[in-house]
Amino acid sequence: MMHLEPGMLAKSKAGHDKNCIYVIICVNDEYVYLADGMLRSVCRMKKKNRKHVQPIKAVRSASVTDDEVIRKIISKYSKSIGGGRGRASKARED
Repeated sequence: MMHLEPGMLAKSKAGHDKNCIYVIICVNDEYVYLADGMLRSVCRMKKKNRKHVQPIKAVRSASVTDDEVIRKIISKYSKSIGGGRGRASKARED
């Protein structure tokens, strides 16, 4: 299993939020806690099984406590890959 650290960007691989981009806030043995700075702010982190998260090593967030910084880093990454912004503009693969 890939090493996960706070501050890393990660993509959800399963669940209703599949393909959404988050910042890893906290990591423990079984779960990671994620935030996107909008729907999932730092005070409302999403708890997700480690198996359902794919880390993105290319980018790291400077802060795991500031929602504005988290929003900016996710937005910048999404624009760099030509995608939308997190959950709101997630493309459905039907």
